[in-house]
Amino acid sequence: MPTTHDWINNPLGVVEGMFAASQNNPNSGWEAKAVEFFKDHLKEKDAQTWVPSLNDVPLHYMKPNSLVKFRCLIQDMFDPEFYMGAYEAVDPSTKAKVLKCGKYKDVMECGVDLNSKNTVTAERQTFYCVPIPGESPWVKESYASSSQARVVPSTSYVPTRQKRSYEEDDDDMDTQPQKQREQHTGLQSPTEHHGNGECKRRETEAPSNQTAPASHLDLNFPLPGEKGPSCLVKVYAEWDGFKLNDTLEVYGILSVSPALSALAVEKDSSSSFLDPADSMETAEEQRVHCPPASLVPRLHMLYAKPLPHNNPLLPPTLEDSSAFLSSTLSEMAAVRAELLTYFTHILLGDALAAEYLILHLISNVYSRRDVLPLGKFSLNLSGCPTVSSYTERLYQVIQQLVPSSFYLAMSLQNMNQMKFVPKKDYVANRLVSGALQLAKHTSLFLDEIQLEQGQLDTTGVHNITALGNLISWQKVDYDFNYHQMEFPCNINVLTASEGRSLLPSDCQIHLQSQVAPPNMEEYLSSLHMHPQASQLNKFRMYLSVARLLDYSISDEMTKSVEDDFVDMRKDDPQSVSAEDLHSMLVVSRLLSLSLGLTSLCTDSWLRAKHIEVLRRSRVEQQKCLNGNEP
Repeated sequence: MPTTHDWINNPLGVVEGMFAASQNNPNSGWEAKAVEFFKDHLKEKDAQTWVPSLNDVPLHYMKPNSLVKFRCLIQDMFDPEFYMGAYEAVDPSTKAKVLKCGKYKDVMECGVDLNSKNTVTAERQTFYCVPIPGESPWVKESYASSSQARVVPSTSYVPTRQKRSYEEDDDDMDTQPQKQREQHTGLQSPTEHHGNGECKRRETEAPSNQTAPASHLDLNFPLPGEKGPSCLVKVYAEWDGFKLNDTLEVYGILSVSPALSALAVEKDSSSSFLDPADSMETAEEQRVHCPPASLVPRLHMLYAKPLPHNNPLLPPTLEDSSAFLSSTLSEMAAVRAELLTYFTHILLGDALAAEYLILHLISNVYSRRDVLPLGKFSLNLSGCPTVSSYTERLYQVIQQLVPSSFYLAMSLQNMNQMKFVPKKDYVANRLVSGALQLAKHTSLFLDEIQLEQGQLDTTGVHNITALGNLISWQKVDYDFNYHQMEFPCNINVLTASEGRSLLPSDCQIHLQSQVAPPNMEEYLSSLHMHPQASQLNKFRMYLSVARLLDYSISDEMTKSVEDDFVDMRKDDPQSVSAEDLHSMLVVSRLLSLSLGLTSLCTDSWLRAKHIEVLRRSRVEQQKCLNGNEP
């Protein structure tokens, strides 16, 4: 690895060089060439690991105006903004006018000629991005350990503060909750200037109260207790190709200029003397859309790649790594057998429930037909013990295996008080996040054991309805006050309950414990023991690969299934319905994928029929024991 990467340490130098060269050739297409330059360099072997990540490195260790990356979810999309793409400024030494590039910057140089005919006004879009909600600790650790970025402060860049005004930033943050202060969001602002020609006066003479609004700044994470920085991502091209809730890895130029906070405060204080009709933004909107750069850095996007998954153990796309895929497929049956044994132990010796848990974890909405999401397989695991926090331990096991997850205790307090559905705040002109604003492939664990007797209020009823819609239709209806807007999602929902869940599900399996009650406490206390790291990684890769595989059914197999369905209905047409056939097809698809098979075979179809008969008979038996529980 080279000792210095100028394109990482000084990407603006690359951009400005191409801009200057383009002045002699207006049709050079320098902007596209600049983006291709960085794309090409990032394709080099291990090059992406050289770029420091905002997910791993505290902001105050990041060099301003350097190239960084951010693994994130688009939580909100702000209105487009205008900026000076090119402008003339007076050179302080020669007094001559020089054409400057304003792209990928937040602050212009001093001495701008606002009346110049060479000024070019351009447009860019702003996305409010947050780390992927519920990302598992093992994922964060794996990404961080694979990084080769050099972020240790050197003699040329020491993140010390020079002005009293920035020391007061930390004092202002004393009113923040302790968790938020530990989020590595860069409470110390780097003050060393790095050659982008920004106005020195604005950077070093900012008013001491410039970050006062930060004391009550809401970083708008969808899930409670989340850590990590939020970021304003500035997008310069093809922003229509991005959607709300997309997961991305963004490569861009980091901007943390203190001048941004100073200008926001100046704008906020001056607006109080203006007629509200003269201002297009409310004070609340200004605070939300221009937070302190030391808390919410700006990232000027050069390149962003969609993330089909966020499992660091897999290549970015399976299609690009045939060797990895063929090697993994050859081992899937063996890994599945090991995982089945492990889940059987976790599920109190119930091998059938373990089988269905595997199928649930690899399920994926692969297509939509009208309003029907195809491929979903929500699971209701009923019969869960109510002792020793069994459901919480079960969630911890799942969290160790999947890249993203969230545990939701369905207590009366949570149902009545939590915000599940994102809601538009028109005063601040932002989307206030909710707990169901999750990335695709997130495992949502609903603990219904925690639901006690009591009354659901209006919020609680709306939250239960939202969960039902998520499970049944894989969609969340965001609240825009005057109307609701549907947002499709792809979330694996597992509901753990004592009896049958009050929520819908695609499949209910009643847990039949093989552990004698006197030994239950001792057995449950041993469940925290995880397999070795190497075996855990095999399970993690297995579940992600099985979920991402393509699948098809041949015409011959389709005909065979149709004939079999007719035969099953011959003796008793009421014994098997079209809905039952759909369930068996879903189960047979997941069984095939769990074995590394990308097409349906006769063995998988017969196995699916068999375990479905066992499951239904168990559910019917339980209904009888409970007096025909609905």
